[in-house]
Amino acid sequence: MEETLRLGLYAIPAFLLLMAIEFISYRREKEPKAARAGVSARDTATSLSIYAIGQLAKPLNHFIQLPVVVIAAAFAPHTLSASDWRVWVAALVLADLAYYAKHRMDHRIRLLWAGHSVHHSSQHFNLSTAVRLPWLIPGSFLASVTDVPLALIGIPAWMIFLAHSIVLLFQYPIHTERVDRLPRPIEFVFNTPSHHRVHHGANNPYLDKNYGGILIVWDRMFGSYAEETEPVRYGLTTNIGTHNPVKANYHEFAGMVRDIRRARTWRGRAGYLFGPPGWHEAEAAVRPRQTTVPASESVIPASVSGPDDGSGESVPADRENKEAVPA
Repeated sequence: MEETLRLGLYAIPAFLLLMAIEFISYRREKEPKAARAGVSARDTATSLSIYAIGQLAKPLNHFIQLPVVVIAAAFAPHTLSASDWRVWVAALVLADLAYYAKHRMDHRIRLLWAGHSVHHSSQHFNLSTAVRLPWLIPGSFLASVTDVPLALIGIPAWMIFLAHSIVLLFQYPIHTERVDRLPRPIEFVFNTPSHHRVHHGANNPYLDKNYGGILIVWDRMFGSYAEETEPVRYGLTTNIGTHNPVKANYHEFAGMVRDIRRARTWRGRAGYLFGPPGWHEAEAAVRPRQTTVPASESVIPASVSGPDDGSGESVPADRENKEAVPA
């Protein structure tokens, strides 16, 4: 765990330096490309503010998330040796696969999306977007279950956390529009700026694509890959319209809580909590069941189906901001 904290500490100066270089390069550009979102001083300040508050909250975040992996590691029949290079390779590859699974859950379960949506809430795509990370979102620690298999096969808990830090650090420089396509072999195997621009797109065909951390092959294998073929519109399907870091951090979570409070059934409450972003309680689920009318008095044609069974439905806007519905 100490190695993970030290790695993050050393990375901060590099983050700020690269961010400054990118910012200056945009400002000195004589003929900006219309398709680029570029940078905004106000948006960058919001991202950095969210990151700074997150650093202060990090000890509590770790306190909440650590037990899931540590407890799982305690049940491992054996512990793999950190002196074996193959264990390091396995830890990094499996951590990247676990990140893919977690990242996909973040987009498909609203409770987890309530936290992850913070990272997608910027309408710009630059290096400051990379550090726009949520903090202290209730329930977000549940995504740590994706690391349980790694702990159970004997990978030390500290090595799992370190591998995840490497996966996250790899993704910092790919949050940019300044780099176009890389050579084909690299684009085929690894996550690149082009692939990650797609992931941050709020327009189809980019919604909920390219979840990979280091390797993009997971997306190719599991059917979530998309090529960058048209200009990307960054942000949420309905953007939050605030630069307040606290509001930006809790905007989607607050919207989810409001939806749960307004739900008329327990099925609806569960749907707003564990269903995909954009899920709505079906209208038929909250209507009182009508009294059956005798056949002789009925004016409804026999071909018309009966009342809805009360199941929920999901709208296609998976990147939707829930504040605008009641993302």
